[in-house]
Amino acid sequence: MNRRLATLGLALTGLLGAFVLPSGPAAAAEVVVSQGKVTTSSSDEWSGTPASAATDGNTGTRWSSAFTNATEWLKVDLGSTTAVTRVALNWEAAYASAFTVQFSTDNQTFTNATPTLSGNAGAQSITVSGNARYVRLNLTSKALPAYGYSLWEFQVFANGSTPPPTGGGTLLSYGKRGVASSEQNDVNCNPCTADKAFDRDPATRWATSSTTGWVDPGWIYVDLGATATISRVELQWDPAYATAYRIQVSPDATTWNDIYSTTTGKGFKEVLNVSGTGRYVRMYGTARVGPYGYSLYDFDVYGTGGSPTAPPAQPADPTFPATRLVWHDEFDTGAGTKPSTANWYSDFGVPQNGEVQYYTDNFNNATMDGAGHLVIEARKEASNGRDYTSGRLNTSKSFNFQYGRVEARIKVPKGNGLWPAFWMMGSDFLTGRPWPYNGEIDIMEILGRNTNEGYSTLHAPQYNGAGGYGQKYTAPVDLSLDYHTYAAEWDSKGIRFFLDGTQVFNAAKATVEATRGPWIFDHKFYVILNLAVGGDFPGPIDASTPFPSRMLVDYVRVYQ
Repeated sequence: MNRRLATLGLALTGLLGAFVLPSGPAAAAEVVVSQGKVTTSSSDEWSGTPASAATDGNTGTRWSSAFTNATEWLKVDLGSTTAVTRVALNWEAAYASAFTVQFSTDNQTFTNATPTLSGNAGAQSITVSGNARYVRLNLTSKALPAYGYSLWEFQVFANGSTPPPTGGGTLLSYGKRGVASSEQNDVNCNPCTADKAFDRDPATRWATSSTTGWVDPGWIYVDLGATATISRVELQWDPAYATAYRIQVSPDATTWNDIYSTTTGKGFKEVLNVSGTGRYVRMYGTARVGPYGYSLYDFDVYGTGGSPTAPPAQPADPTFPATRLVWHDEFDTGAGTKPSTANWYSDFGVPQNGEVQYYTDNFNNATMDGAGHLVIEARKEASNGRDYTSGRLNTSKSFNFQYGRVEARIKVPKGNGLWPAFWMMGSDFLTGRPWPYNGEIDIMEILGRNTNEGYSTLHAPQYNGAGGYGQKYTAPVDLSLDYHTYAAEWDSKGIRFFLDGTQVFNAAKATVEATRGPWIFDHKFYVILNLAVGGDFPGPIDASTPFPSRMLVDYVRVYQ
């Protein structure tokens, strides 16, 4: 929700899909195993809606079948036999009113993994159990007889993370000297020098120079400080990744020996189990995915020996359910009193994104109602060149934290153009790191034009604005009619989002790294509450929009 910060001109979160994820401990370990895999269908409506669009991870593309047949199918090849735990579907309006999920290990014999099910427009989460290489949707009845079947996304999940590395060892490369064939250090990437690949900061990267380095080969190596036995290399690629490269070792940075090579590099996170000995370890790229150079967010080398420096320790993961209350505000002061300055900062200014309000200073649009609630009020009144005012509060000067359960009980307003939110910003924004490199965690965003839906979204360098990693979910009730509890449980493995105790989205770190880009959420964040008016995401206000409009907050609590 940081798109409202006055100092930033930022894109808006788009409609990001509608997968409702299950609650419970098993969900926290799930990863998507179908994204980008070979997907086929019985028919396609036309070339613009191919089967592959259902498994591309892009909720703005879809598969649709021909209109002619009552029975169709959509099938994904997972590449190897996998213990499948769940299937998540995001149907377009042309959903299946009858279908089954089917499994096969040989692409010949398929067995039903579910009884006959009925779809619905939007989200559908289906728990399954069994081993399959091929997962097929067998579609037998159409909700819209005049059309075909249509899916925005078809996701298959399995427990666990990306294939666990078998090569153990100590991290040897942190903080060590890096050398590259070239480095980019200009207004487009400042700086993207070799050392950034070894700083364990997933928001910084190395890139070959835009003036001299967009050529083959392109390389980067690290000096481990002493001879080491290398057991594992982990690469977190920028979209400018190598399709063909080698991992090499050397005793002197002059003579190099290959310990790994590929011509089918896929980018994102690659975990390579290797075996070799040397003081220097090099990624030597010989073919690139596009016209640009080579770029890595992280190049981590593990093994024994060397001269390792331990990276800064991370806090321990909380045990959920977390019960130790570490910060809270219950808003129990008298009617008309202002929020506590010991807890909150009144964030003010002119936002971006086409919003029409001015955020006032000194809590002018934030008071207590005397019944235990904070009231953030949007008003139709002129201020600083705007015709509307509202309030935005944050804990940037009082409370910053890493990991835990953060929750708020909130009643949102209804009305076209209204945009209430409960979210968090990476604290390094306060020391100059720009959005989205600091990270943003949107726990709750609701659009006043449809208060039966909510959004939970992450923003980072490789997934932000309309491409943020998140979900739109359908609520069981109109969320504007009463208070509801919005929460996130956050640890080193990911972030799980909840509405009234039901999990609505699971952002698993392993899945994000393997399918979207670096995970930049392992550091401190602060909490924000605000009510925006108008803008590209919620749309404009109109004559029916009520003013004043109020976002009521019963409490905010953080547990560890």
